[in-house]
Amino acid sequence: MSRVKGSYLSRTSPGKMRSKAPSALVAAVAVLLIAGTSCQSSVISDFDFFYFVVQWPGSYCDLKKACCYPTLGKPASNFSIHGLWPNYDDGTYPQNCDPSDTFDYSQIQDLIPQMNKYWGSLSCPSSDGTDFWSHEWEKHGTCSGGLSQHEYFAKGLALIKSLNLLGSLQNAGVKPSSQATYDVSTIQKALGSAIGFTPGVECNTAANKNNQLYQVYICVDKDAETFIECPVYPNGKCKPSVHLPTF
Repeated sequence: MSRVKGSYLSRTSPGKMRSKAPSALVAAVAVLLIAGTSCQSSVISDFDFFYFVVQWPGSYCDLKKACCYPTLGKPASNFSIHGLWPNYDDGTYPQNCDPSDTFDYSQIQDLIPQMNKYWGSLSCPSSDGTDFWSHEWEKHGTCSGGLSQHEYFAKGLALIKSLNLLGSLQNAGVKPSSQATYDVSTIQKALGSAIGFTPGVECNTAANKNNQLYQVYICVDKDAETFIECPVYPNGKCKPSVHLPTF
């Protein structure tokens, strides 16, 4: 299986057989079908850990393209979930592992109030989050080791509810501000005190050119429950001192 970052995993589907196909051909096709099923199962479960990625809404909205609040209104000024992403130890990742397993809103209907609170979309135009959740499931969730749609989103919700990232930052003197800057090392240490392990951090550049904390990459074991030391960190694009803009 290819581990090229950003590449789509290929899927081969058998063509239609003629009704009177020779027995040898039937047997060959059967072998291919079994092999294909086995391969797909291997692809879905073949990853090393999860990145649990949360984002700071102020940094998302400070970009030139700005943002749009969800149809339910402005979310809380707190970290929200971007995604739960299967990853490899070398920094590459699988994606779109099962195109046939499309997002089904009805499977997570009981989770919707929590999804709106912790996993909302700030993209434009305003939405109820369905397209965002569909993207996350189909690109990443289908590669999550056989988790159902409900299990996948429930795991993400449980992870964010187990953390108080903003509280840990505030305890370290890192508070949302339109002016103040903070050492990235201080931010990582404060976040690490909440997680138990040092996370990766990603920064972006605001419309006013400020370098600001954007996303936190928290590493989680394949059970999607246990925080672990990160085998690899993303390229964070952070300067030594960054902003944490208000939201």
